[in-house]
Amino acid sequence: MTKMKADPERRSGCPLNASVEMLGDRWSLLVIRDMMLRGYQTFHEFLHSDEKISTNILADRLRRLEEYGIISSQTDSFDGRKVIYSLTPKGIDLAPVLTEMVLWAARHEETGNQPLVREMRRDKDQLIASVRQRWAQKHKSLVG
Repeated sequence: MTKMKADPERRSGCPLNASVEMLGDRWSLLVIRDMMLRGYQTFHEFLHSDEKISTNILADRLRRLEEYGIISSQTDSFDGRKVIYSLTPKGIDLAPVLTEMVLWAARHEETGNQPLVREMRRDKDQLIASVRQRWAQKHKSLVG
């Protein structure tokens, strides 16, 4: 497993602090959600997500997520102007975390996407397994 070296700029060595510093803004989590659940891979796809992220924030979040080893990027083999983003093993390991965040929010707030919430409540382990399986198939085709 690849780990980043300790960042001397971190506020503390607390693992929760490290998580918050890597993922603590809504845009990073939403980009990861879009990759994990919606299969988004390009800047254009992320830019047109429901939350309407601005181009400068999106570019910054993609860069930071890549620096932390949560996503990777490569030039599209068919269109050299396009970059394809994908989750790394470190990134796909966030599937259970995002699932629990969705379930927590659905317990305490009025939220949308009730079909997804119902599926998570019915069998979250199966949902996570299917997300990991889709990722593994896509990752294999990108690497192989």
